[in-house]
Amino acid sequence: MQEFPPPPRAEEFSELIKKRLEEARASGGTRETVSVDWNGQPLHVEVIDLPVSGLYFNPGTHRIRAQKSHEPQKEKVLDSEPWSTESQSYLHHLLQADPADPRRRDPDFDKLRDSLQQFGQNDPGLVTHYGIVVNGNTRMAALRELGEQSMRVGVLPESFTWRDINAVELALQLRKDHRRDYSYINRLLAMEEQASLGRTPEAIAREFRIRPATYHQERWILSTIRELIERSKTAAGVTLRLVDFEGDQEKLKELHRLYEKVAATDRDRAEVLKETRLAAILLGFAKTDIRYIDDVFVEKDYLTAALPSGLTATADSAAPAATAVPGLGVAVPAPSTPVLAARELNDRILRAKAATAPAGGEGFTDASRSEAQQLVDEAKAAFDNAIEVAGRDARVRKRKQLAPARLADACAVIDQCVTDLVQARATRTLDEEAFDEAVLKLKGSLTKLAQQAARGGSHHGDGVTWLAEAVALETADD
Repeated sequence: MQEFPPPPRAEEFSELIKKRLEEARASGGTRETVSVDWNGQPLHVEVIDLPVSGLYFNPGTHRIRAQKSHEPQKEKVLDSEPWSTESQSYLHHLLQADPADPRRRDPDFDKLRDSLQQFGQNDPGLVTHYGIVVNGNTRMAALRELGEQSMRVGVLPESFTWRDINAVELALQLRKDHRRDYSYINRLLAMEEQASLGRTPEAIAREFRIRPATYHQERWILSTIRELIERSKTAAGVTLRLVDFEGDQEKLKELHRLYEKVAATDRDRAEVLKETRLAAILLGFAKTDIRYIDDVFVEKDYLTAALPSGLTATADSAAPAATAVPGLGVAVPAPSTPVLAARELNDRILRAKAATAPAGGEGFTDASRSEAQQLVDEAKAAFDNAIEVAGRDARVRKRKQLAPARLADACAVIDQCVTDLVQARATRTLDEEAFDEAVLKLKGSLTKLAQQAARGGSHHGDGVTWLAEAVALETADD
């Protein structure tokens, strides 16, 4: 959690706030207040009007923490000089930008601005005693665009520290009536911050209104994203950014569920599956396509056959030696060759994506960027071919399993029918005529099933043989 120094002319603005608070108290009548959650207790603070020109965007707001890395140079200035005109302008830009792509304007921001223009400010914001906006940064950005001169805000106690400020902002934004949700990555960062403050997973899950299992899943996802960013670092020092994963929420959650399932029986296969799916996510495949990358995809190794020679693994085919743990006399098994090959391919895709990202222009020549783009295109084409083959085979497997699965469902229904029949006869509520008609329908269905099952050839299993004989005997009796 970063702490920032007071903004310029902080004492002067603090005096203005104190005067307006005194004037509000001296005016008599009912004073407007806003309630905030602080240390599990409601805190009521008074609301006053303050000039928009004297307020500062909060450089530590959870709302744009992931998006700060959109322009690395401006992020550095923001961290070192948060109150400068350049930094405050950058914050203004991020607050009105699309969280998934800060180059574009967020339609939700325009809706908020139009609402403020039409109906005015319904809810007060929240500021520190120095005029730093704790809650309402997006509203202030919209008010500035509308040319409004003042903003209604509640004023936090002068004793509040940056830790208090962050806790209050988070509590307000997680209320069910908030106007504009945090983006996915910013929620993950907020959870990480709460964990760094020593809060338990159960307490954090309660605050974010999720189950503890979901909290652990989110922490795994953020850890995986950070690992990918580190692995994407190029020779020029360029990396992917947190914001580059903003739209991959559901894909990453599905990956975690599948990884945990496969890892329970085969850790190496789970690692290969993880690396392969992450590469497909980086290459921009849809969620429905990525689902074909499962344990069968890994087992049949569809991808290796589709990869061009330039993307095949260059690692030594021999399995690496285990790593000895000093002082314990034990060795940790090294990753298997398939795992190393999958990581090597993913690393190359990661670095190529970093080089071709909008923020990756610095440090690359046109030739190197073109080479990286070519690698991305070749990898995407290979994954596309492998996923197409896997999808085709999956559809064939599904057709093969469809008839047995339906028959199994029918057996379950008949078993339940037996129970219902016993209960109906015990209470003398059975409609004998309706039941007899249903049995005749069953007879017809079994006859058609026997006719089709017998067409498969002369060598049948015990089940099909019994069915054919039973129907043949019934037909002879008729």
